[in-house]
Amino acid sequence: MDPTEYRRIAGKYLNAVYRCVFAYCRSRENAEDATQNAFVKLFETDTEFTDDEHIKRWLIRAAINECKNVWSFIQRRSVVSLEDIDEEPSYMQNRENELLELLLKLPKNYRAVLHLYYYEGFSVKETAEILGISESNAQNRLMRARRKLEELIEKEEWL
Repeated sequence: MDPTEYRRIAGKYLNAVYRCVFAYCRSRENAEDATQNAFVKLFETDTEFTDDEHIKRWLIRAAINECKNVWSFIQRRSVVSLEDIDEEPSYMQNRENELLELLLKLPKNYRAVLHLYYYEGFSVKETAEILGISESNAQNRLMRARRKLEELIEKEEWL
C-alpha cells in the first residue's frame, strides 16, 4: 500500500476502529494493541479494496480478530473502568458517557453489535459481516442487546 494512502486511511479510521475494539474488549491496552496490529496488517495486505467503507469494515474485523486472538491465549487480565481512563475518546460526553457505561456492562457480543450498528452506523448485514456471523444472528443479538440495555436502564433508573 502506498504510504500516502495509508496515512490518509489511518487518519480517517483510526478512532473508529479503536472505539469499536474498545467497546468489544473494554481494555484500553488491548484495544490499542488490536488497533495497531490491524493497521500493520492493512499495510502488509494484498487485498484489493473496493472503497473506503470496505477498508473500514476490513480494519474493524481485523481488530476484533486480534482481540479474540489475545483472549484465546491469555485470560482476560484487567478490565479498565471508565473512571480509570486518563483520556476518554472524543465521542464520550455527558449523557452518552452514562449510556456507554451501561453499554459496557453488557456481554461483549451484545456490546459489539450495538456499537457497530448505532455508533458506527453499519447496517445489520455489514455488522454481521464484520463479526463473522449470519445476518439473522446479528438481528437476534441486536434485539437481545436492546432488551438487556433496556433492563439495565430501568434497573439504574437512568431515564
